[in-house]
Amino acid sequence: METALAEKREHLKRVLKEMEGCVIGFSGGVDSTLLFAVAREVLGDRAIAVTITSEIHPEWELAEAREVARLIGGQHRVLQAKALEIPGLAENPENRCYVCKKVIAGELWKIAREEGVSYVVDGGNVDDRGDYRPGQQAAREAGIRSPLDETGFTKDEIRELSQIMALPTWNKPSYACLISRFPYGVYLTPEKMRKVARAEDFLREMGLRTVRVRYHGEVARLELGAEEYERVAHELREEVVKKVKEAGFAYVALDLQGYRTGAMNEVLAISS
Repeated sequence: METALAEKREHLKRVLKEMEGCVIGFSGGVDSTLLFAVAREVLGDRAIAVTITSEIHPEWELAEAREVARLIGGQHRVLQAKALEIPGLAENPENRCYVCKKVIAGELWKIAREEGVSYVVDGGNVDDRGDYRPGQQAAREAGIRSPLDETGFTKDEIRELSQIMALPTWNKPSYACLISRFPYGVYLTPEKMRKVARAEDFLREMGLRTVRVRYHGEVARLELGAEEYERVAHELREEVVKKVKEAGFAYVALDLQGYRTGAMNEVLAISS
């Protein structure tokens, strides 16, 4: 391990040790998995991973989180939520992540009090600072800390350390809740969530790893990783169209820009 990365790992361990216990918002993704693994190493059962599941999360995400938590061997709790019943969230405002995170943060703090720990943490890192992220604002206001960010971890470093630690998520594609597939202002319903989830499930079953199905009414706009674009455009085109239409869309469009984080925020820059 490179000296700089080893030093960051030790720094992270010191930060977590000083907490003496914490609740970790745990999705089973790259960032929260590394955080949970290191916290488990330092704090043992005083590190409690909590996965929030609701209608805005696909079923496979919870299954993967359970399996990763089992491999790490630490405490893992699952909180069933009804996200679309959060006041104002179904209206899908520009600060939708703030609205959601504010409520979720409160639930995590309830669990922290039940467990007798004084900190709630998440997997935020240095690379999360650039995009429009109102959810981060809500987390900071709620007193949630981001130890990976505090100790200077970038996304690439998180993946590198995860690989060194033999964590199965080291090369897992980034993921966000299903609400991120919808343009701001589009009213959100469980059926719309299921429609997008079904389409993405079909594409995942075809072996595609980096994929987003962005909802535009009857149109599904597909964002794909660079390594998958040519395959879908040529080899899998007919099958992809068939499967996405089976999910409930009338039209299937392939985004020439490909996958990028925060794609639905691009309209904010245009309108500002």
